[in-house]
Amino acid sequence: MSISIDHDDIIRYQASYDSDPVNAIKSDAITRNGITASALNRDQIKRFVDAYSIDVESGDITNQKRSGRCWMFAAMNVLRLEVMKKLNIKNMELSQSYTLFWDKLEKSNFFLENILKTLDEEDGSRLVDFLLTSPIGDGGQWTMIVNLVNKYGVCPKDVYPESACSSNTMEMDKFITLKLREDACTLRKLHRENKTLDELRKLKDGMLQEIYRILCLSLGVPPTKFTWEYVDKDGKYGVVRDITPHKFFEDYVGKKLDEYVSILNCPSPRRPLNKVFTVKFLNNVEGGEPVLYLNLPIERVKELCINQLKDNEVVWFGSDVGQFSTRDSGIMATEAFDVDKLLGVKFGMDKGERVDYGESLMTHAMVLTGVNLNAQGNPDRWKVENSWGPDVGYKGYFAMSDAWFSEFTYQAVINKKYLNKAELALLDESPIELEPWDPMGSLAL
Repeated sequence: MSISIDHDDIIRYQASYDSDPVNAIKSDAITRNGITASALNRDQIKRFVDAYSIDVESGDITNQKRSGRCWMFAAMNVLRLEVMKKLNIKNMELSQSYTLFWDKLEKSNFFLENILKTLDEEDGSRLVDFLLTSPIGDGGQWTMIVNLVNKYGVCPKDVYPESACSSNTMEMDKFITLKLREDACTLRKLHRENKTLDELRKLKDGMLQEIYRILCLSLGVPPTKFTWEYVDKDGKYGVVRDITPHKFFEDYVGKKLDEYVSILNCPSPRRPLNKVFTVKFLNNVEGGEPVLYLNLPIERVKELCINQLKDNEVVWFGSDVGQFSTRDSGIMATEAFDVDKLLGVKFGMDKGERVDYGESLMTHAMVLTGVNLNAQGNPDRWKVENSWGPDVGYKGYFAMSDAWFSEFTYQAVINKKYLNKAELALLDESPIELEPWDPMGSLAL
């Protein structure tokens, strides 16, 4: 073939297409219904019944609406179960708007500090451009919620409810981002005018006051102390009086978050298994716990998740949710879509290659609440609590095939007590630092 496509090439391509009469029938189906709908394998879909050999009771389905707070919703869905157990409540929600407020403020400070750390970088450098791309995006990681809860605690959603700007963050994010980019421009200009770091930090304080004002106006002033009323499963009235968010977490959640670790599965030469990784410039709280991942084989990740579920504890996890999934029926299964047969092409990259070549990465966080083990004791499907409301999936839940887990699940948060001695020892090693733009620095939305 020549460098460019010529007329003879087109004639050859068309002749190859016309040689298979089935293509005309496939085209009729695809042009009418789309590719994935036409490729759906109904026999495979029927396998995903809503029954699991291990099924942990959870709360009502939540809805992040038009925001990228899945990581917060998933974390709050995990933490609220402790409140529900302690107070014998059928359902409650912890405020995702409360954590949003502090996340935006902390990310603003983290961004401005990173600008101060990179003042000597040239304008237009890859690092500076990267930092400016998304100063306070909605996305996040498990460690980020740990940093927020450790610093600010939690409160019930009744105490600090949703607002227009929390349910649809785009507008608020736009103006905070506009201000922060302007602030970054100001700091870098003043640095070139030989202003000292101390002088620039004093200016940063005023910049953060403006961000705080925007957040208060958009989300409301967060509570420092509150009273919360509830009714338990037996119809008994209860009240928690004059309590701080920190004390509420301590008394009614009580989960020791430092006992949990992010287990990763992303096998590739760039990210070897049985190693600990971190990503440069990835965090939300300056001085908070660093984001760390322990990269383990996928079968071991599954084993750890199953062990935690067997102990009646759900699992926060991150995956590439848009791959081979149906939004209406809530099925995530590679085997449920015969795309290769429909299109007449073969897709052959493995998990690591898909990540390295920009085809896949972690995009969304949810909660594993169940798993079905077959007669041999192996998982064949997993129950997933999503945060897209009860009208998406099966009453808000998704069913994930074990094959899909292998290919598109990247992260699971596991209590360290389930790790073996060799895995625990790995956590004491110095982490391998990945570049800020590495796909493992992706944030769940």
